[in-house]
Amino acid sequence: MSVSLQVTDRVLLDFAVEVGETGLVAVKGNGTRWDLGGPLASDTRVISAPTGIVNYVPDEMTATVRCGTTVEELHGELATKGQRTGLPERGGTVGGALAVGENSLHVLGRGRVREVALQVRYVSDDGKVITGGGPTVKNVTGFDLPRLMVGSLGTLGLLAEVILRTNPVPACTRWLRSETIDPFMVNSIVLRPSCVLWDGTSTWIELEDHPGAVDAEQGRLAAVATVEEVAGPPELPANRWSLSPGALRDTNVFGDGPWVASIGVGTVWAARPQPARPQDAGVAALSLAVKTQFDSAGRLNPGRTAGVV
Repeated sequence: MSVSLQVTDRVLLDFAVEVGETGLVAVKGNGTRWDLGGPLASDTRVISAPTGIVNYVPDEMTATVRCGTTVEELHGELATKGQRTGLPERGGTVGGALAVGENSLHVLGRGRVREVALQVRYVSDDGKVITGGGPTVKNVTGFDLPRLMVGSLGTLGLLAEVILRTNPVPACTRWLRSETIDPFMVNSIVLRPSCVLWDGTSTWIELEDHPGAVDAEQGRLAAVATVEEVAGPPELPANRWSLSPGALRDTNVFGDGPWVASIGVGTVWAARPQPARPQDAGVAALSLAVKTQFDSAGRLNPGRTAGVV
């Protein structure tokens, strides 16, 4: 397991002291997905993660950032060097985005959020600062703690600081809309669209690349369907669903009201909440074993269950 306990950063050590060794505790960012995974136990002490961009190395395409920092602030700094991350831009914090594990709307082009974190530093259930992963992909060996922490809702450790992978902002971004194209065929027509959305009638396609390449991709789409350039994606309904990509063909499950599906990803935004679904027994048993290993006292984000809608 690639883990280190040697930490001298005063900010992280102060955060660990605030977490402490006893009592129920949770970290709250901007609260944009605060109720995900179930209600927090009422007697839980709620604290905030440290903030600030610690180090940004554009040439190495990495950024070290404390988890209470907003994604907006981070992306604003990265944009000065023509870079960004795959974290979703929805008003939340870096730590919140990683804890929730929600992909960006543009996941097909920017990569999944689970691939963004190269290294995590978190506070364990016994109040220690743990470092897992490494600043570059080739330096990471053993158990992949960053991937485990992403999507865990803070139930395995309270995220304090991360090293993130950055990627270049393309020279050209263009949104197209079509009512005549099969949304499930888009990926066979163009090379790696950044986003494909469908509401049952219209398909929105985001293309990102150099202007000439985007023009060529648009030409390939125009050869098989009627497409028009639009300002951006459609308005997304409030409730986010998570399904397998193949399940998106059965639109009856979305119920009445508007919905928008992310083709190739499995995310759906719908007018009604996603129906509750039981966790697979095997997954539940494995999750409990991991939870017991990382938080035997059950003090970290009590009441939350990762992977349960």
